[in-house]
Amino acid sequence: MDTLKLFLPEEVERKEIEDFQQEYLRLDGELLFGRLGTRDVESWLAYCIDLRNGKNLPEGWVPGTVFLSVRLADRKVIGLVDIRHRLTESLLQYGGHIGYSIRPSERRKGYAKEQLRLALEKCRELGIEKALVTCDKKNLGSARTILANGGVLENEVEDGERITQRYWIQVK
Repeated sequence: MDTLKLFLPEEVERKEIEDFQQEYLRLDGELLFGRLGTRDVESWLAYCIDLRNGKNLPEGWVPGTVFLSVRLADRKVIGLVDIRHRLTESLLQYGGHIGYSIRPSERRKGYAKEQLRLALEKCRELGIEKALVTCDKKNLGSARTILANGGVLENEVEDGERITQRYWIQVK
């Protein structure tokens, strides 16, 4: 696995962001964290800055920082991490501090584990001492990623057909 580094979106070439976005948009129904799947790149970049600064947020949202994980060898965007600076009741139950996605063509290569490790470093910089990371119980790959980064399963929350697993990770 090649080295990854987290960058703020405005630090990444637009074409690389568009390529990452387009690969996700070709999938049917898969969630791309950080709202990149719902906007053009320029308005998404403005959204990321507003989110980080706590401005123009939808009702009930909290400030957060979005990072893109970039493979240094070729500057390709491999994934996206969305770190929420604090938790609402809904985030405490279902969303957690960290949401993440790995580019479909780059999955099963160890990048998710490394991306989450890097995100936990950013959590420490943001003053988050214990991070909540959640995943759908059916998403075994995500559960393995969380466990590999020190996640401890607290419980499972049912919401209709979906079961959300809630893991806490001590930020070092």
